[in-house]
Amino acid sequence: MCAFVQKNVWVNAMANEPQLPGLEIQAETIVFTPTREAGLARLGQFVMRTGRHYASQRNFDFGLERRSNVSVLSPWIRHRLITEEEVLRATLARQAPSMAAKFIQEVLWRTYFKGWLEQHPSVWATFQGDLRSTLVELERDNSLDFRFNEAIEGRTAIDCFDHWVRELIETGYLHNHARMWFASIWIFTLRLPWQLGADFFLRHLLDGDPASNTLSWRWVAGLHTKGKTYLARRENIARYTDGRFDPHGLSQVAVPLVEVAEHARRPIAQADQMPKGAFLLLVTEEDCRIDELLLRAPAVVIGLMTIGQRSPLPVGEHARSFAGGAVTDALVRNGDTRAYLLSADEDWTAAVISAACEANVSSIVTGNATIGPVASVLKNLGSTFEDAGIRIHQIRRDYDEVAWPHATRGFFALKQKIPRILGELNSLRSDTRIKPAYLN
Repeated sequence: MCAFVQKNVWVNAMANEPQLPGLEIQAETIVFTPTREAGLARLGQFVMRTGRHYASQRNFDFGLERRSNVSVLSPWIRHRLITEEEVLRATLARQAPSMAAKFIQEVLWRTYFKGWLEQHPSVWATFQGDLRSTLVELERDNSLDFRFNEAIEGRTAIDCFDHWVRELIETGYLHNHARMWFASIWIFTLRLPWQLGADFFLRHLLDGDPASNTLSWRWVAGLHTKGKTYLARRENIARYTDGRFDPHGLSQVAVPLVEVAEHARRPIAQADQMPKGAFLLLVTEEDCRIDELLLRAPAVVIGLMTIGQRSPLPVGEHARSFAGGAVTDALVRNGDTRAYLLSADEDWTAAVISAACEANVSSIVTGNATIGPVASVLKNLGSTFEDAGIRIHQIRRDYDEVAWPHATRGFFALKQKIPRILGELNSLRSDTRIKPAYLN
């Protein structure tokens, strides 16, 4: 599974699956409202299509107004307004595992990428360093700068590519297959640095995620699975866009990129335990339902926005708005009049320390910050909180604890473990943790 319903995860080994008779694609435009309620509504709307319908139609990009063939749940899942586990449980409550196998695999693709990057953090660090170097090169190389701007402004004369640039900027979303074609054209036809393309996606996608986005670009380039690339082909694009595009001038070869860096695997860091006493709850865009893991109410709730840290370049309006809305929704659902939202773009640490002191707490609880901007922000300022006598506790979901250790090699090794992963989750799940103990 790779393209979790137009998710953070968009790598997908595309099979030439025929369109089955009798499955009409209905007009359906998705409104991306950054609330848990909206995410659950979309899940309820799509869950009965996760079987035969999804398996046969998922690779087709019919356009903005015909999205009934894919779930488009990724923005809500990326911010965990709804969780992977919720999606899997809802699916298996209505579909036989064999019927929903493709959809289930797509959900687990995101999980695989998250777990894999946690065990190979140097990949993200290298990407960040390479991106900074490439941005410096843009300032020195007028030709590269011109070609880069031509691409991100949709002026390449490749019809589909230019359309996807506009669609991404104007909506914050692209179909999974379109993401693959886009990355392939960027790397092998336009011959632009993949790091700039990955950064462009991360700045504009509502579901922009450091793990799935970075590793998907690396997969297309032949860096994730060494030597295995993805080549965008004219006939494939024409077929799977239902004839909407007929691009000319695409590269006929996709020579794998190579890198000098070796990315050694490291053990997954142990998660923190809940503190025994009172605590301040810090909600980030990494997990906007972290409150469901709490068995008692926090003394105060604070939301932290870090989306501006995604890139040295400006982050798109739609991505910024969705992330802010998601965190705000989490604060509203906690129903705490003392809750408020801070930005990592400003000096937020003093406000958190002041709130903790006022509430007389020495512990901050937040969701496990996976490799990316949130983790970097918390790590860089950890000593500041320690100096103030405050400790941060990053708690992790059972779902991640169970699934991530299986993400050591390629996805298909994890794929074989899906029944085992679901079985372990069933044995761990107790309904007492589905709803916060302190909420009605």
